[in-house]
Amino acid sequence: MSTPSVAVRPAHLALSALPRVLGALALLLACHMPWAATPSVALLTILDGEATVLRDSHKLALSEGVALQADDIVELGPQARLLRLEFPGGLSLDLGPGSRALLAPRLTGERAGARLYLLAGWTKLSAPKGVAAALLSPALDLRTSGGTAVLALVPQGSQVFAEDGELQLRRPGAPVQPLKGGELFSLPADGSKPTLSARPPPTFGQAMPRAFMDSLPLRAAMFQGKEVVPKRIGAIVYADAQPWLDAEAALRRAYMPRWRGLARDPEFRRGLLAGLKAHPEWQPVLFPPPPPSPPAAAARKPAATY
Repeated sequence: MSTPSVAVRPAHLALSALPRVLGALALLLACHMPWAATPSVALLTILDGEATVLRDSHKLALSEGVALQADDIVELGPQARLLRLEFPGGLSLDLGPGSRALLAPRLTGERAGARLYLLAGWTKLSAPKGVAAALLSPALDLRTSGGTAVLALVPQGSQVFAEDGELQLRRPGAPVQPLKGGELFSLPADGSKPTLSARPPPTFGQAMPRAFMDSLPLRAAMFQGKEVVPKRIGAIVYADAQPWLDAEAALRRAYMPRWRGLARDPEFRRGLLAGLKAHPEWQPVLFPPPPPSPPAAAARKPAATY
């Protein structure tokens, strides 16, 4: 009596299904590591100290050679000395201690296409001649087509120092302010009149990160062909996102979709509720209106009588 051939079918089916299983597994991993597939906009080439990045729903530890992406939020620890980002075309951005910055912010109009939004701390922009660049911040924005500038957001207010080249400063409701090499523009936090100085006072140089005073060569070529993956620290919690959830209205509205998924977490939701006055646009998300009632059936017309 011959042996039935059906006995080998389960193994055969398992092997034939293997490509589909592996494909599904790869898709699952990609969903849990979305940073692996997104094109980069800048390369981290210098890091002196500790720094992290908020990406999707994860908090990651940064190191030299990591490729940064649009919408990445970079944060430096208070003891960190310097973080450098290098962009195509030879443009570089340095961040100082305690800085918080968003790469390639998704804002529109005159603020579209900026390299970085600085929420707190210090940044130094170095753009080769002819390379256009823009930086955004809560109180003022700056643009240049080649030059070096330092933007500082400190408790006393906002300051921009044009180290060389020419800049254009924009503020809500104010005309464009040109800035020449050597000049310092100061916008006090108390709302008093801004000032323009032909050169910065000694107090500005004393407060500026010391690493900004060094002329450091570009290092992107050192990491060519290398893939450095940032190490996952954990999930983003409300305290990580709060400075951005409470930022200026245009930024809050633009990035609501980014945080909406995290609002399902009980701890994150509690934080949103506690700080609702600072981000009122979350009211309909946290307390969605009831669905509209179905329309009432039209009353039947009485039959005509004769």
